[in-house]
Amino acid sequence: MKSHNSSDAKLIALFLDMLAAEQGAGENTLDAYRRDLEDLSAFLARARRNFVIAETQTLRDYLNDLDLRGFKSSSVARRLSAMRHLFRFLLSERVRSDDPAAILSGPKRGRSLPKVLSIADVDRLLGRAKADAESLDAPPARRLRAARLYCLLEVLYATGLRVSELVSLPLSAARRDARMIVVRGKGDKERLVPLNNASRQAMADYLQTMADQRGAGKAASPRQSWLFPSFGESGHLTRQHFARELKELAAAAGLAPRLVSPHVLRHAFASHLLHNGADLRIVQTLLGHTDISTTQIYTHVVEERLKSLVRDLHPLAEA
Repeated sequence: MKSHNSSDAKLIALFLDMLAAEQGAGENTLDAYRRDLEDLSAFLARARRNFVIAETQTLRDYLNDLDLRGFKSSSVARRLSAMRHLFRFLLSERVRSDDPAAILSGPKRGRSLPKVLSIADVDRLLGRAKADAESLDAPPARRLRAARLYCLLEVLYATGLRVSELVSLPLSAARRDARMIVVRGKGDKERLVPLNNASRQAMADYLQTMADQRGAGKAASPRQSWLFPSFGESGHLTRQHFARELKELAAAAGLAPRLVSPHVLRHAFASHLLHNGADLRIVQTLLGHTDISTTQIYTHVVEERLKSLVRDLHPLAEA
């Protein structure tokens, strides 16, 4: 059983190297694949199998096991996707002469719609964040934290960036004359994203608050290459820290924290643009989606808008 596990570990490492080198997979994607495949390997080891000798039925048993463990259908589908990718890779590398995952079927599920905040909800969130940032009664450290959170929200809602892209923005993104920022997204691909006046002003106010905290004439720290610096290993604010602060803000603004996250605000950016008439291809570009099918999760917004247009504007519509 031990040799089975060590053999699988080597194959997982080779597979992840391929994803990183050939498909430009990011660290978060690689970590997700690693966790999924290590769980599969552990199950196979208990059945005295490994990736090289696993049969289709054993893989079916694993999917059933996930169901018994209470995994959501979306999580089971993701694990199945990881299995398919792995066994296609093993087939292409001639580690196996067959693909036992090829005929597996995943759980039947409707494609879930993303949770979306209304424009009024986003206004409440931004309003509360701005009030906190402008509070003169707060201690300096709390005022800086509030200014940073307000800046993060304005930039996120203005651009629809992934949270990993947002927290790792360079300081150069906040140049006074910047109308667009260059974002390095998944697969190390760059795209241009426009800024609105509110986000540019929030960045300027945040940087001024940070400068006031340092004191006149005091040089910025070397970590100041990041727009949102931190003393952690990465040198910039973490996704988890931002998410926690956002949920605290949601509660203070009277919104349910479980419904608010950085990803939900990214959804709000896309949905609100489409609701107001933006083209799906433009939203695809702004979000950094490689495939239009990923963006099509938002087509329910377009459909609702078209229905309302026909209802309100068609001459034969009922009064």
